[in-house]
Amino acid sequence: MYLHLILWGVVFAIMVVAELSTMQLVSIWFAAGALAAFIGTICGIGFVAQLILFTAISIVLLVFTRPLLKKVTVNKVQPTNADLDIGRTATVIEEINNTSGTGRVRLSGVDWKAVSGDGSVIPSDTVVTVTAVQGAKLTVSCLKEKINQN
Repeated sequence: MYLHLILWGVVFAIMVVAELSTMQLVSIWFAAGALAAFIGTICGIGFVAQLILFTAISIVLLVFTRPLLKKVTVNKVQPTNADLDIGRTATVIEEINNTSGTGRVRLSGVDWKAVSGDGSVIPSDTVVTVTAVQGAKLTVSCLKEKINQN
């Protein structure tokens, strides 16, 4: 009996430590199953019944509570400052030419190196849309209104 108490106590401790280190609702179900088996050991049930109790409690909690908790704990992606620039408009201050490696835009008062997303040459003073941010370089494309005006 003492060996079984130690076994379930160790399994419980390992599962709790694993859950605390990941915080991903991965092993908490097995910690609850180990706790149930520990209590079963104290009540004097046999080892096979302890294993069945551990397995049943773990599976039942996993199947029925995990989907509910996943709905409640929605992981929201927090955009970075660079991600917030995507979709914004900028003004070309130096002709963008991917072949010659030139191109600068001004976005919110800040000068950025820029490349054309489709490889086209974009002249100075053109208003462009930021489509991607890669480090300190923006990928841009011409606004449709600007293209129709030319």
